[in-house]
Amino acid sequence: MGTSEIFLIALTVILAVPYAVWRLARTDAHAPLVVVQIIGGILMGPGVLGAVVPGAYAFVFNPQVMGALNGIAWWAVMLFVFAAGLELDLGDAWANRGETLTTAAAALLVPLAFGAGAAALLLTGPGWIGPKGGYAQAVLGIGMACAVTALPILVLLMEKLGIFRKALGNRMLRYASFDDVAIWGVLALILLDWQRIGRQGLFLAGFACAAWAMRKAIKRLPEADRWAIGMVWLAATGFAADWSGLHFMVGAFLAGAVLDGHDFSVQRRDAMREVLLLALMPVFFLSTGLRTQWGLGGSAVLMVFGAAGLFLLASVAGKLAGTHLAGRLLGWAPGEASVIGWMLQTKALIMIIFVNVLLDRQIITAETFTALLLMAVASTALTVPMVRPRLARLGAAGLL
Repeated sequence: MGTSEIFLIALTVILAVPYAVWRLARTDAHAPLVVVQIIGGILMGPGVLGAVVPGAYAFVFNPQVMGALNGIAWWAVMLFVFAAGLELDLGDAWANRGETLTTAAAALLVPLAFGAGAAALLLTGPGWIGPKGGYAQAVLGIGMACAVTALPILVLLMEKLGIFRKALGNRMLRYASFDDVAIWGVLALILLDWQRIGRQGLFLAGFACAAWAMRKAIKRLPEADRWAIGMVWLAATGFAADWSGLHFMVGAFLAGAVLDGHDFSVQRRDAMREVLLLALMPVFFLSTGLRTQWGLGGSAVLMVFGAAGLFLLASVAGKLAGTHLAGRLLGWAPGEASVIGWMLQTKALIMIIFVNVLLDRQIITAETFTALLLMAVASTALTVPMVRPRLARLGAAGLL
């Protein structure tokens, strides 16, 4: 077979298998399609599918096919991060800055501290810090991975639970918006390269000027042209950020975050997110699954799962402790802190993107990446089952 035919076989498998499992097993109540797609990407990686049927795996996912799939994955995740940046409504968050800053800070800093503590404990052993990573970089990176909230998946789950664009949902979006900015700021700090500090300073200065001009220009264009120019802006900003050493993902987020989301209709933004999740992001999930590493023996696999459990405990406990602290300070109604804590626990996608960058820059090893990936899947899969009964109790008490 030619490369194009094998590529289409691979694409068929990537798109069909997670959808079939999601639909036939009816997992939507506890595992939305995006969670099944992430798990499917891991299972179709070399550690599982490649170990079970190595010959077929090598034939379908050969270097030429993987080169094409990786190109799709890079563009897909850039589009997704760009769309996440567009969702930020910093104006609304700033208008409610007292409550928002208190909650966002507690919901970010407490799990960050818990995660950094877990990382400090784990990193005393060998095999967790990448060849180009320092101890402080790895601790901060893992701590932030435990604190991340995935804003696009938060929106998806709020739609499923019927609270999107309601008062409680709007509050959670404000909290997550501030934290999203912090996440990418921390990533830029982790990736700060003193050998490229001149390039990075030049990028940030040039980006500030270009962003001001782009915001002005976008408002003068019809919406169809706004999206077309936005794609050019995304590609150029991603290139410039990567050239400076900050990684194209940082550029993709900045490209969306500096634009005014109100200049792009809600319907088009929702449609774009749905198309990305259905048509393109499964390819990114597969490319992520290909990077999972289980080690060479049973004890190594147990170490990876043990690290994932440690990170999950730190993440969940830290996020719930942070939101309960905010609830006590701000006088929330009983039960609200638990609902908000579990919803902000959602990590898939943004956290996976975040740790992909850490792995790309060799700050963490493949084993650390795998442990964090497992933690992201578990924390996201827990969200809906944990929130649904708590929301029902809030509704019964007339608090929704």
